[in-house]
Amino acid sequence: MSSTPHDPFYSSPFGPFYRRHTPYMVQPEYRIYEMNKRLQSRTEDSDNLWWDAFATEFFEDDATLTLSFCLEDGPKRYTIGRTLIPRYFSTVFEGGVTDLYYVLKHSKESYHNSSITVDCDQCAMVTQHGKPMFTKVCTEGRLILEFTFDDLMRIKTWHFTIRQYRELVPRSILAMHAQDPQVLDQLSKNITRMGLTNFTLNYLRLCVILEPMQELMSRHKTYNLSPRDCLKTCLFQKWQRMVAPPAEPTRQPTTKRRKRKNSTSSTSNSSAGNTANSTGSKKKTTAANLSLSSQVPGLGATPNHSLNPGRDGDLCQSTAETPAGQCKEKN
Repeated sequence: MSSTPHDPFYSSPFGPFYRRHTPYMVQPEYRIYEMNKRLQSRTEDSDNLWWDAFATEFFEDDATLTLSFCLEDGPKRYTIGRTLIPRYFSTVFEGGVTDLYYVLKHSKESYHNSSITVDCDQCAMVTQHGKPMFTKVCTEGRLILEFTFDDLMRIKTWHFTIRQYRELVPRSILAMHAQDPQVLDQLSKNITRMGLTNFTLNYLRLCVILEPMQELMSRHKTYNLSPRDCLKTCLFQKWQRMVAPPAEPTRQPTTKRRKRKNSTSSTSNSSAGNTANSTGSKKKTTAANLSLSSQVPGLGATPNHSLNPGRDGDLCQSTAETPAGQCKEKN
């Protein structure tokens, strides 16, 4: 019987990813498979440079990792930045874990302009513990990942909400210590809290203090300043940002001033027109007085010091009458 595309064992001649919708060679879920393979290639000699290279390969420069779970004293939520992500994964193995991988089932993908979101409601973080005893821990929850929509397809946001966990001990170990009550009592105790080791939990609590100090650390590394000077400069810059007026409100008064200038200029134009009319009427009155004094001989007039505007609006001439009734113009 020949296989059909509906057969679960059907093998396509175009490969398993011939129905992809993204420019990347594989689906976003395959990136988790690649990350699992990279974690399996870790050795005991893996140093900080190896973990930095791991985070650079799978996480963006501004990536964030968030863990949400509930402990005995209430719900917890920890968010760490890109610089603290490598150390988070290394603490998992420092707590006695020999193997770590993620299993995604029935995940949903949504495509956006610049990102791809993967929402998996049935995600399992599986860790294999070699100490204090051989135990397999399955931590189940919801994992929401946001990938960048480019050739690298790195993780921008990682949010894992833990719902429950199970610690599995092989039957062979129980059978070996069936006659030892102390060992059985030790095997009955949990070695993790919500699937996380004490090393990881302590590091997450420490990240609450380390995350706000990232600015101080980067400034110390860049400018080689003392911790006290770094704190002073950071506080001074924050104070400047608080005291300095925002950029947008400063533009509004300028527009209002321009409007006021226009209204002022229009008002000045109207006042200038009124002044011109009043000076014109004064001219007529002066001309009438001059004609009256010229008709009546011997009638003297006091000197007129009023200034008449010229054509260009400049005050250029003044008129006065002599006792003889003759009018002169003085420049």
